[in-house]
Amino acid sequence: MKRYYILVLVLSFIAGWAQDKQPYQIYNKEGKKTTYANLLKEGTATDVILFGEHHDNSIVHWLQLELTKDLAGKKKLVLGAEMLEADDQKSLNAYLEGRIDHKVLDSFVRLWPNYKTDYKPLVDFAKEKHFPVIATNVPRRYASMVYKGGLEALDKLPADEKEWIAPLPIAYDANLPGYKGMLEMAGGHGGENLPKAQAIKDATMAHFILANIVKGTVFIHFNGTYHSENFEGINWYINRQAPSVKMLTIATVSQKDISALEKEHLQKADYIIVVDEDVTKTH
Repeated sequence: MKRYYILVLVLSFIAGWAQDKQPYQIYNKEGKKTTYANLLKEGTATDVILFGEHHDNSIVHWLQLELTKDLAGKKKLVLGAEMLEADDQKSLNAYLEGRIDHKVLDSFVRLWPNYKTDYKPLVDFAKEKHFPVIATNVPRRYASMVYKGGLEALDKLPADEKEWIAPLPIAYDANLPGYKGMLEMAGGHGGENLPKAQAIKDATMAHFILANIVKGTVFIHFNGTYHSENFEGINWYINRQAPSVKMLTIATVSQKDISALEKEHLQKADYIIVVDEDVTKTH
């Protein structure tokens, strides 16, 4: 009888475990399940982490904050973000130094609509820890210039405004799969300048990451996953300019079933976060 009750308890435990739900699973680039602990361990031993996100994914934003906090318990950090544009750096510094509050920052800086819920916690954590936060993205008006007139349109900028973009001329490889895929997805809309507008963002983010790496720290950068997945985009520009920099890439994908990584997502990054497609969106 005793064995019977033990068996019932074991079976009940297994049944309960099988019914558990989890919103995400982490995989390595070969598609094998791995753990957050492994990601954290490897992250502390690198120079740059490119954390590719889906901008509206609540689970990924939570993971970004948790990873930042846990890394900060082991190393000093520099934070950087696509969501902040280079010409807003002075206002951002004023906020980090306590010279202006969030209301004033919001009036001076082009903050994303979901900044308050998704990125402000990261900036405020950096402020608390006295970590730099770097506005790495190209001002959007310059990306628009490239979209309309190609990379050569940037040559007309005055010298002081060129400080907010990667040094000219911008290297560009139209044959990179990511840029070719962008043209295909757009169905030809925007012509050959569409991926060039992406490239000026990638190149500028890489430039400001490299300009703000501090020895002995980890630079953790938050960007849309398309900007760094498949080891292209920002990753390509950093490797081209500074191949000795050690990088770790994280990609985000959504799947209906997170129990196995779908083949199309293999090799997208060193770590691939698969999120249940039904996870709450932040906006």
